Amino acid sequence: MEWQQLEYFQTLARIQHVTRAAESMSLSQPALSRSIARLEEEVGLPLFDRQGRSIMLNRYGELLLKRVNRILKEWEDGKQELRDLVHPEHGEVSLGFLHTLGTSLIPDLIGAFRTEAPQINFSLMQNHSYSLLEHLDAGELDLCLLAEPTETKMSIQWTPLWSEELFAIVPIGHRLAEAESILLEELADESFIFLKKGYALRRTTDRLFEEIGVQPNITFEGEEAATVAGLVAAGLGVSLLPDLRGIDKSKIIPIRVREPQCHRVIGMALVEGGYLSPATIRFKEFVLAHFGQKEKEAGFTLPMPPDF
Repeated sequence: MEWQQLEYFQTLARIQHVTRAAESMSLSQPALSRSIARLEEEVGLPLFDRQGRSIMLNRYGELLLKRVNRILKEWEDGKQELRDLVHPEHGEVSLGFLHTLGTSLIPDLIGAFRTEAPQINFSLMQNHSYSLLEHLDAGELDLCLLAEPTETKMSIQWTPLWSEELFAIVPIGHRLAEAESILLEELADESFIFLKKGYALRRTTDRLFEEIGVQPNITFEGEEAATVAGLVAAGLGVSLLPDLRGIDKSKIIPIRVREPQCHRVIGMALVEGGYLSPATIRFKEFVLAHFGQKEKEAGFTLPMPPDF
């Protein structure tokens, strides 16, 4: 059975005249008759009662028409949904981002974009870097905001956007709470609260302690930066975190670290050569402009590591 047979059947059932139905579809009358005959042969039952060129649906045809109407309606709705998704004014952007960006940056960024494009919707996913990259590779995400991917089998285009300073976070009353800045090694004997392995921030903090030759005593591992800050506030340890807006800072003290330089670069990732809808392209360009970047100058492609 061909898809057009369903359309021919639906039109003939509505007009109930072979010649007029054929004319409405710019089709010859014999061609329409042959198509309906093949459909009846396919279902094994007559669908019309014929009276010359005028015909009328029988009870079998009425039952089938209900199903055909649903099938064709789903098809039209699907086409319209796809058109809406790729339309630059009515599409959808699937955006993934790190947990630490969810407290303020992502809401502020999307809010600013929506003032320019209020009809574009967002599907959001908040997770750690490697999970986001897997969803990006699977086509479930269009763009991701995360730290530079370093271990991936995928061909990822990553554009650096901004540098984010990391601060030593200590509870009120800590011995270093009054310090304007410290060396990271001054925290060597502290109990630490970090994010779990696999998170971009955890990878950065591990690297910083490797630089100074210190194995930190990690007593808690969390999945949310806000949870880490809360545990620090409760006096259960210290941590390294970026400036997190939108969380309670009344019981924690951020301290600048002089050495080593504690920062990470956050950028935008997409699959090299992957399809981006007009709505996604528009948001991507908005993000690049928002952070003052030019893709042709700032963007680069990460080569596939030879060992993966």
